[in-house]
Amino acid sequence: MPIDKKTTTIQDVARLANVSTATVSRALSAPDRVSETTRARIAEAIRATGYTLNQAGRSLRQRSAKTILVALPDIRNPFFSSILDAIEREAAGRGFGVLVLNLYFGHETIRRLQDFLLSNRADGLLLLDGSVDMHMLRNLTGAAGSIPLVVACEEIPNSGFHTVLTDNVEAADRATQHLIDLGHRKIGHLVGPDHNIVSRERLIGYSRALARANLPALPEWQLRGNFDMESGFATAARFMALSDRPTAVFASNDESAIGFLSGLRNYGMMCPRDVSIVGFDDLGVAPHYAPPLTTMRQPRETLGRMAAEALIDLVEEPLSLSAPIRIVLRSELVVRESTSRVASIVSPQPEEIVAS
Repeated sequence: MPIDKKTTTIQDVARLANVSTATVSRALSAPDRVSETTRARIAEAIRATGYTLNQAGRSLRQRSAKTILVALPDIRNPFFSSILDAIEREAAGRGFGVLVLNLYFGHETIRRLQDFLLSNRADGLLLLDGSVDMHMLRNLTGAAGSIPLVVACEEIPNSGFHTVLTDNVEAADRATQHLIDLGHRKIGHLVGPDHNIVSRERLIGYSRALARANLPALPEWQLRGNFDMESGFATAARFMALSDRPTAVFASNDESAIGFLSGLRNYGMMCPRDVSIVGFDDLGVAPHYAPPLTTMRQPRETLGRMAAEALIDLVEEPLSLSAPIRIVLRSELVVRESTSRVASIVSPQPEEIVAS
């Protein structure tokens, strides 16, 4: 017979997990004192009964850890460095510490995320990854007395979560429009991973700008890859294999743009002589690369500060925000030397191309 979640008690959790109520209590307050196997069984009983949603919320309010947990998809990505720095500065200024959890390793780190939040080691979650399982997030945050959550960088559509992000669609539109304004009529796009909402939004912005200018958005000009230099480097070969190549490319981020530029050099292609390139993010390396990269500058420090501020407000005053906030920050076009007017572009003859 299913358990009525409205009247669930710790005894229900203990009964379902086949442990004592003391063990359940210990798993919530001092998980290191409970074996991993028992913790996993209790966590499953917690999810099945819904008990911990309210209990954990009460525990957090009564015994604040003065710590927020930041979960991000890949700590190796330099994009997150200034965001994390701004989060830490804001938190420290308000007397909070910061824990960082790298979600790169999949389901095991998702379980660690649950452990952190349900064992009173963190007062709230700042999530920088829009691909985390919605059901798990609802279990943590979907009821009264739940754990405060703010999503930043990557939106989770139709979730109703508090969100701080940048204007990916509009910024991608403006990046593509910059190339159109320079006279380019054949514009390609280095597309990020299909599963990533940021990638999908930037593709929408690129397509929208082309449609508005009545320019073609040929599928073969949309070169799919990932948000890393290796992917951009590999994409250069596919670009060179095109029978009709674009004169300009909008890349979904700076890392892929820089990798792409590096790959093109193996074929004797020069930027912006042979192809203009716009990136996205304005990483620290962007102004120092050769050529310095034209890009969309995300206000990463502001994003990190405002996201941390919103989360700590929720921790300190759970009812301070009666409705979900949604803050969208504007990215800035930074024009450098990787883009030029189309009139200056002279395509190399086949014999000038150096094979890789």
